[in-house]
Amino acid sequence: MRLIVNKTVADVKLFKKQLLNWSQQFREITLLDSNDYPQEYATYDCVLAADAFTAIKTDFHNAFEDLKQYQQTTGDWLFGYLTYDLKNDNEDLKSKNFDGLEFPDLFFYQPKRIFFIKGNTVEIRYLNFCDDELESDFDEIQNTTIWSDIDKTVLHIEQRISKSDYLNKVGTLMQNIQKGNIYEANFCMEFYAKKVQINPLETFSKLNEISQPPFSVFFKNHKQYLLCASPERYLKKVGEDIISQPIKGTAKRYSDKIADQKSKFELENNPKERAENIMITDLVRNDLSHTAQRGSVQVKALCEIKSFMQVHQMISTITSKFDSKHAVVDLIRNSFPMGSMTGAPKISAMKMIEELEETKRGLYSGAVGYFTPNGDFDFNVVIRSILYNQENKYVSFSVGSAITSLSDPENEYEECLLKAKAMREVLE
Repeated sequence: MRLIVNKTVADVKLFKKQLLNWSQQFREITLLDSNDYPQEYATYDCVLAADAFTAIKTDFHNAFEDLKQYQQTTGDWLFGYLTYDLKNDNEDLKSKNFDGLEFPDLFFYQPKRIFFIKGNTVEIRYLNFCDDELESDFDEIQNTTIWSDIDKTVLHIEQRISKSDYLNKVGTLMQNIQKGNIYEANFCMEFYAKKVQINPLETFSKLNEISQPPFSVFFKNHKQYLLCASPERYLKKVGEDIISQPIKGTAKRYSDKIADQKSKFELENNPKERAENIMITDLVRNDLSHTAQRGSVQVKALCEIKSFMQVHQMISTITSKFDSKHAVVDLIRNSFPMGSMTGAPKISAMKMIEELEETKRGLYSGAVGYFTPNGDFDFNVVIRSILYNQENKYVSFSVGSAITSLSDPENEYEECLLKAKAMREVLE
């Protein structure tokens, strides 16, 4: 079904830039880049898939069943995304908040052209009917000039929820926690700009350069873009092995080494941050158990501290063995949305944050990734991301934090501003 050709490149960083520039001619693009961040569960350093042969685009109604049929029928590589609002397919939930982006709830496509980069080897897989273009495309990529169209537009970034409203809403959540209605809630707010034009490729390049995260994404579906600098893996399947790595716990990085180590140490020993991470770890254990072989769910790492360009993060790793009596899409359905972006108990938390948030989350706190022909997959968590609808001229990014009984509303607000820093810096 696909022609497979291996190539060697001398300068991988240059080739990745040339590849992404060259791919802009296509309507659909997915770039997944690890930025060479050291991680135990990586399969590829970088993947680019472009130019849809077939695709599925739908709202949340029956979305997981439609995706299951598409994945099973196609039996090929599929790239795409799941929005947070697919929660409405899983449960009796609604998304009534304002939506300035208007992305479909689910979109996946079967690409004609895929490039897998590992070390300095590029494995190219083209669908058979366009395999005569492979060699000429590769030559064209290597001769692509890296252009930089500096966007001089001054964006006025607005905040959807004011600070005073944010503090009041967090107070409401904490009252519900004290009453025992929920234990934890991930509460988010949007920053946005209207009637603006940005250069998506240039904006992504800047964001990726200052963040260098392990789950970076440039995604394009015609005039809808995701420019993602995520540090978080949602879910990965390799054979029967399942891996989830939720993040809960954030601390600022400092240029001074002593101050930076102190910040990292304080995060590692912060009882509030550890409590919220452990609650979500327990939630993920429960989610994975629905499709796992009996007794196979394990916590491989609890509250590990990993350092990124902008922040230190507290990350846990939960694994399980997949029970093959289930469909692979059901594994995603049973754990979606990811616990790190909802709270606990999950359904109660989602209902509550829907009432208090003022923006439909859409692709923010959803997932982007791929399925392999044999049903394996790998998906990130869409955070630290800029979303852009070129047609609507609307730019958006959202940030959030976990609210628990130990939260200080002022500190939660400052954490949101810290998470917003990289996106704001790139846009302004």
